[in-house]
Amino acid sequence: MATNVHLTPELERFARQCVEEGRYNNVSEVVRSALRMLQDAEGRRKAFMAMLKAAEDEADRDGWVSAEDALAQMDAAIDMIEARLGPDH
Repeated sequence: MATNVHLTPELERFARQCVEEGRYNNVSEVVRSALRMLQDAEGRRKAFMAMLKAAEDEADRDGWVSAEDALAQMDAAIDMIEARLGPDH
């Protein structure tokens, strides 16, 4: 399938520079590589958004704790452990 792509002058220079440096054989390879990177980034973005949605659903279902409350709970747990261990630890 042939597709024509019009690049800005800056992107055209960059693509040609990549070819001149020997990293790619032609501008088409540069564009394909860029599209693969975009495809990978989109996959990571979608996975991250799904993870956020799952965390949001879990918080809606099970409740949530503010960062301040979580830190206070951790401080209390640390204080309790330090009290059990005594002053030498």
